[in-house]
Amino acid sequence: MQPLADLLRPQSLDDFIGQAHLVGQGQPLRQLIETKQIFSMIFWGPPGVGKTTLARILARKTEREFIELSAVSAGKADIRQVVEEANSNQRQLGKTYAAPVLFIDEIHRFNKAQQDFLLPFVEKGNVILIGATTENPSFEVISPLLSRTRVFVLKELSESEINQILDKLVKLQQQAKESQDQRTARFSDRLQPLSGDSRDKQVIETRSWLTNYANGDARKLLTIIDNTLQIYDKLTVDNLKKALQSNQLRYDKSGEEHYNTISAFIKSMRASNTDAALYYLARMVDAGEDPKFIARRMVIFASEDIGLAAPTALVVANAVFDAVHKIGYPEAQINLAHGTAYLCKAKKDRSAYDAYFAALADVKKFGNLPIPLKLRNAPTKLMKSLNYGKDYQMRDQGNLLPDKLQGKKYLK
Repeated sequence: MQPLADLLRPQSLDDFIGQAHLVGQGQPLRQLIETKQIFSMIFWGPPGVGKTTLARILARKTEREFIELSAVSAGKADIRQVVEEANSNQRQLGKTYAAPVLFIDEIHRFNKAQQDFLLPFVEKGNVILIGATTENPSFEVISPLLSRTRVFVLKELSESEINQILDKLVKLQQQAKESQDQRTARFSDRLQPLSGDSRDKQVIETRSWLTNYANGDARKLLTIIDNTLQIYDKLTVDNLKKALQSNQLRYDKSGEEHYNTISAFIKSMRASNTDAALYYLARMVDAGEDPKFIARRMVIFASEDIGLAAPTALVVANAVFDAVHKIGYPEAQINLAHGTAYLCKAKKDRSAYDAYFAALADVKKFGNLPIPLKLRNAPTKLMKSLNYGKDYQMRDQGNLLPDKLQGKKYLK
């Protein structure tokens, strides 16, 4: 059977749900499509928010061939083949030829050598690269390749947007009733708890359970619905729960267990529970989690949760990150364990973290408040005559905040 996610895949931006900051009227990706322009880019965002679908729409609407590779399985030979075919087509078609869109899923999984190999083909325009990643491209994509692409950040879907996808599913059910299409026959009359009166208790319960479970991930939403309909005659909360339990629990680097386990790891370190932290670390390592992902979270933790209580924690966490970057598995697990134990035993102090975000809240609330004259730069005589920089003292603890914030204390 054709997967539900494939059946519901949007074919144009008008059908696309979410990412209004990119595809809404006047926004960059819609502008590209309307002008039939395209350039190399990277989509960075959580799973199931439309990265692949957007790449397909961009290719289709700019009338270019769409070639999809997964960085997990593809290598230099695959890239070379794509480029050779593109060059052959260029020679045959000349100016009428448009370079293909090469979509690389999980581009962060390409190592440096593979990215270096890809770089000149992106530079020369042999292919239009669209990379998709759930990891921060600043860490995982080499600088030369990053500088030749535009990074677009995609957001997880809101509850309202998840409900819009459920509405599309209800529409598919209605079409199934009216047609003989075997692809949609399995949905006829089986989605009643989604399509009844919006005030109906069962409808509210079913939609609420699904939006909570999806957690902003459309693929996760449609997969659990698909799995349930393969087992049971009707979509109900009880059947959804049973279908979920019948699936063997696996650690998926882009799925729920991934986020649950890293959350348990961080919270165990925060509680200074070394045994629990090492256990969740072992689960991630045993499942093949990227050691750099774990180490990055440790670097963040060192500043966010330990902070001023033990400033050397940041030094240790950075040393762990550097070590796993150089060494890799299996030995890197020893570095991770060492760092985890140290961060667990360190005293905790979130005051710097809390102080900064309190200051940031005031920046967002009040905007660019006038900076006191004595703190301003005075490179010219005119500025000095206007008292720029006057009366500033190096150890001045007094009137340094903008007037509107006088007396404010961020770091308690």
